Amino acid sequence: MINYKTKEEVELIKESAQILGKAHGEVAKLIRPGVKTSELDKVAEEYIRDNSGIPSFKNYNGFPFTLCISPNENVVHGFPGHQELKDGDIISVDCGVYFKGFHSDSAYTYPVGEVSKEVENLLKVTKESLYKGIEQAKYGNRVGDIGHAVQQYVEGFGYTVVRELVGHGLGRDLHESPEVPNYGKRGRGTKLKEGLVIAIEPMINLGTKNVVQEADGWTIRTKDRKPSAHYEHTVAIFKDKTEVLTTHKYIEEVF
Repeated sequence: MINYKTKEEVELIKESAQILGKAHGEVAKLIRPGVKTSELDKVAEEYIRDNSGIPSFKNYNGFPFTLCISPNENVVHGFPGHQELKDGDIISVDCGVYFKGFHSDSAYTYPVGEVSKEVENLLKVTKESLYKGIEQAKYGNRVGDIGHAVQQYVEGFGYTVVRELVGHGLGRDLHESPEVPNYGKRGRGTKLKEGLVIAIEPMINLGTKNVVQEADGWTIRTKDRKPSAHYEHTVAIFKDKTEVLTTHKYIEEVF
């Protein structure tokens, strides 16, 4: 069952998303070689709680952290820890905020110091594919239109789309119906109606699309250990417009 949101509920998600965007901005200030990923997690949690939010991911199905931090070949759901960022790494940071009864969710992949041109292009194209997907997230379209747009764009550069992990609806729950794959066929899937709120989140690999789960039961990495990038926004569908509720503005002020 899909839970469509009222305009008032969408406004509450947008309030949550502002806290989330600013928390991402605080993390962005720390992205540099030598910083431990646990430091990023600590700063994000403190900012969210100081602003009356609750980290959506912490204790979700037992996940023990505020941030999913996934460097290099790790796609998603990585654990923060004592690992230090190194020059040439990339690091995907995924975060959610629960505020006034509603969740928001967004992700961004950072270069650490100087990255190779090959990896820089992966980040650029993956981020662009997020907006290609958002362009198709409009009233009357279908979920397949979003996935098709992402897939067609990234495969044109020789990249691959992770199949096992997808975007999703969200609101009072962090994960709601419908699923929003980053691949698919035009005109297929759930119809996009007024009040639908979804997280669109391309997870794009430099090499094979195949992934494996690490022994921690959470971290997903590429099978060939080549880099993966991940960008995400929460969006709301209205008859006359699609509104991007989350923001990367505070990240981009830093980077």
